[in-house]
Amino acid sequence: MGKRTFTPATDIPSLTGKVILVTGSNAGIGKATIRALAQHDPARIYLCARRRSAAETAAAELKNGTQYDRIDILTFDLASLDSVKKCAAEFNDRASRLDLLFLNAGVASTPPALTQDGYELQFGVNYLGHMLQTWRDNANVDVPIIAAASDAAFAPFLPKKRGLVLDEMRRPDAYGPMSLYAHSKLANVLFIRKLAQLYPGISAFAAHPGVVATEIWDKSAGGLMSALFKPIVWATAVDSDGGAKSQLWCATTQIGSGVEVAESGQYYQPVGKNKALKGLSADQKVVDELWEWTNNELASYNSTGWPV
Repeated sequence: MGKRTFTPATDIPSLTGKVILVTGSNAGIGKATIRALAQHDPARIYLCARRRSAAETAAAELKNGTQYDRIDILTFDLASLDSVKKCAAEFNDRASRLDLLFLNAGVASTPPALTQDGYELQFGVNYLGHMLQTWRDNANVDVPIIAAASDAAFAPFLPKKRGLVLDEMRRPDAYGPMSLYAHSKLANVLFIRKLAQLYPGISAFAAHPGVVATEIWDKSAGGLMSALFKPIVWATAVDSDGGAKSQLWCATTQIGSGVEVAESGQYYQPVGKNKALKGLSADQKVVDELWEWTNNELASYNSTGWPV
């Protein structure tokens, strides 16, 4: 199916009564996502960010710009699984429901580093922290989950042809920054696929925002791949509002209509264009390998995991 026309201001239906959580929403696509959602009167939006000061500034700007004041802040550092657990616990204390979950936060092509728990930074932030955040005790409630994806998941510069290099995710520099970014984005796509397979009651989507000019690329580590890629970003990119459209479309097009326009477990390019999964992203063995590895890793953090 080809690209769809989608205007958030007019095409997003009423969100009255909906509770929404957006990670990485103090800037860029996440902030633009909240700005678009706020125009449709949700019950509350939770703005999750690593730095409290940045979150407070963003929340004030959004409230002033949209005249919507039901934006709450949650401190949330994906590079710390302890922070992720505390954020989830705080949300559960403050809210009795969740209707839309945007796994938007991420980093791209960063210098070699490890998370606080000793995982390669891009994999830990883009995938593992979000995986822990979404674990739940009741998988019977339909909460659409939208993960920020990227065409890097299908890139030829993935670390190895076999795709996953999970045994090397305790090393910060096992591969180049762009290869590790692609590895983390492949994990996002595989995670969404597995959620859809195990839990038909959950709508799970991988949403590629397109090429977007945000500050995420200002923090890249450089290197050949980054040097080649960054000029393309700035020459072809859309702004953050344009970049938010893909995940907004996945999250809201079926609200109130009863028609499932987007198919759970699938990958969508902007806007509303389904990209057929093939190769590693369609390899069930790779999907299952990541799920099993992740469950085993996070079990050590006293996480009960997803119910069977």
